[in-house]
Amino acid sequence: MSKNQELKKVVVSEIQQKLESAHSVVLLDYRGLTVAEVTELRNQCRKAGVEYMVLKNTMIQRAAEALQIQGLDEHLKGPTAVAFGTNDAVAPAKVLTEYIKKVKKTSIKCGLLDNKVLDVAGVTALAEMPPKEVLIAKMMGSLNAPITNCVGVLSAVLRSAVFAVDAVRKQKAGE
Repeated sequence: MSKNQELKKVVVSEIQQKLESAHSVVLLDYRGLTVAEVTELRNQCRKAGVEYMVLKNTMIQRAAEALQIQGLDEHLKGPTAVAFGTNDAVAPAKVLTEYIKKVKKTSIKCGLLDNKVLDVAGVTALAEMPPKEVLIAKMMGSLNAPITNCVGVLSAVLRSAVFAVDAVRKQKAGE
């Protein structure tokens, strides 16, 4: 085996590991972006905890085949940049869609969420999801609501009983 083939196998295995460890992945067609714009995009990705890389389509394809990911081949045409979200599943989609709205030069090819291919609409929907903290707060509010309602009902019953006793007292006192 030639040294070049060995290097390609190493690159494919690294991509495979990144695909396995990522919560979500977004593929981007980066044509039309200047070096300054790509640098700005990389910085935004870094701030959001997203790893941004330009990869060869054949290497991505081989890594996807090894992981048995179906439906990715049709999106692997032209230059491809990949954003891996290892900490937050929403972060790559959010960063890239916001950046695309800003520069209006490039487009998202597709995405992966739990090794399932998402179309552009799926990636956009993922980007529009609220942050994890907001979802947790909403869930906690939903869990807290029945208890709050129960306390309100019990206090209303007690309040009614107090008013009834007070009314009986006033009636007997002749007020």
